[in-house]
Amino acid sequence: MPRPPASPAPAAKTETAAPPMTPTTPMTTSTARTSLLRLRTPVLAGLGALLLSGGWAPWPTAWLVPLLFIGWLPYLAMERKLTLEGARKGRVFAGTYLMLVLWNALTTWWVSYAELAAGIAAVVLNALLMCLPLMAFRQTKKRLGSRWGYLSLPIYWIAFEQLHLHWDITWPWLTLGNGFAAAPGWVQWYEYTGFLGGSVWVWVVNLMLFQFLLHWQDIKPNNSDKSFAASPFHLGQRLRPLYRALFALFLPLAISFSIGKHYEEKGPTAEVIVVQPNLDPYVEKFEGGAQFVPYEEQLTRLLNLSEQKLTPETRLIIWPETALEEPYWENTIESHPKIRRVRAWLARHPGVALLTGITTLGSYPNKEAASESARYRDDLGYYDFFNTAAYFADATTPVAFYHKSRLVPGVEKVPPVLVSIVSHIDLGGTVGSVGTQAERTVFAAPANAPAMRVAPIICYESIYGDFVAEYARNGATLLGLPTNDAWWHDSPGYRQLLSYGQLRCIETRRDLARSANTGFTGFINQKGEITQRETAWIPTSSRATVHLNSETTFYVRFGELIGRGAQILAVLLLLVAIVVGWQRKRLAV
Repeated sequence: MPRPPASPAPAAKTETAAPPMTPTTPMTTSTARTSLLRLRTPVLAGLGALLLSGGWAPWPTAWLVPLLFIGWLPYLAMERKLTLEGARKGRVFAGTYLMLVLWNALTTWWVSYAELAAGIAAVVLNALLMCLPLMAFRQTKKRLGSRWGYLSLPIYWIAFEQLHLHWDITWPWLTLGNGFAAAPGWVQWYEYTGFLGGSVWVWVVNLMLFQFLLHWQDIKPNNSDKSFAASPFHLGQRLRPLYRALFALFLPLAISFSIGKHYEEKGPTAEVIVVQPNLDPYVEKFEGGAQFVPYEEQLTRLLNLSEQKLTPETRLIIWPETALEEPYWENTIESHPKIRRVRAWLARHPGVALLTGITTLGSYPNKEAASESARYRDDLGYYDFFNTAAYFADATTPVAFYHKSRLVPGVEKVPPVLVSIVSHIDLGGTVGSVGTQAERTVFAAPANAPAMRVAPIICYESIYGDFVAEYARNGATLLGLPTNDAWWHDSPGYRQLLSYGQLRCIETRRDLARSANTGFTGFINQKGEITQRETAWIPTSSRATVHLNSETTFYVRFGELIGRGAQILAVLLLLVAIVVGWQRKRLAV
């Protein structure tokens, strides 16, 4: 941070009161009048939200991603300006919340397509949660001084991002590292750090650039000293923080480009088909819709589209999320007419396996054996409702199931205290908690493709890097993604979700085969490059040869080291800040 001037101007204030052993850097009047600090709080809030949204453009593009590296400068300027003005906590919180709610609104407004109330809640509540690490930063800076305060900021933020991956109201859509999904070539090193490494990168560059802006003004000489102002020594001194910021920006880029240039697809190959039936979930897909397509006809469409691209080399076909929508009891599924029809079709095409989304039900003998998400009906007893991926290895092998386990908050997972509140809201699917499972199931390889072990990742689950990495740890050689992106209409939502899949491929170095009810159906390679993508909003299918990699990356082996480390450091920093604050109050008495 900037060195103290020889004598602070009378009108300036130190940023915060700090403990004697860690003085807070005072600010000069000239520093307080830098261009950013001169802007009003609402302008800074709007500018920050606009810049940060560059990583989540309506049509993802690498051209806007660099805005992330300056996206936090308006917030840092706003926070410093309000501190210098002696603003009350409520005013600082209001400015912070305004920026965050605008950022959320600019990037995730499309949630309202499914339900207006849900869209508003997602924006308002997520912005409120995002305030927590920023308020913790302010309190740490107040008690421990600017140096420790700014050091704590990325730690608190990444600790929050790690928390947001695992609790009941998880919504990590705006994790900063996800902002590089539109530029996968920039973050090939995610195979070591995971997507939270991108969050570290964003914060480091932003803080270094902010330091440069302050340093540039702090050591500005008197206008009368023209020779000193023009000297190479002085100019180099003023630019030194900028050099450090540029180094922090370009070194990861150089490493990524080098990794990408030398990386080659690994593993044996297999031919895979992905199907896009294009059934509107609002009017065609589900019974009761205005233009409901009978389930028998839906199955016919799936089989016909599969048949169109089928060759003797095909080893796997993937159908989208809830492709088979009628609830199927798992213990009697083989007796269902549509399952028998699928079996008969597979018998006519030996050597082909099928992975499909399906809605299933599982029963429990009594209340004690039932899960937390179990429902009860007098005629059925205790049972669970699952968003499932079913795997038919061939025409005769018993079907294997995987139950979606990272659930959309408020839609598939509702905390018990909120069930009565949201039970009447249609958020795009089943409302109320559905069943999950603890382990990441990897489907066994068919006899004629011994290297093909498929990870069934259902829709929303592809946002989570650590979650997808568990499949690779369990032996998956291919990522299979059944999804139904049509809940969000033609919006940025399904485009961003496609991009997130590119990051998961880099982190695990696995190919991804993506089957969408509609949205984007196609394939992504181990470098995160989209190699094939079908047009959205039409019935179609796609065929490609994928690589089946069995090697594990550093990130797959060790998981979220950055996130867990940040949480430990965040707790320690908070404890130190609390103790120092308590000691200061005690001494003041």
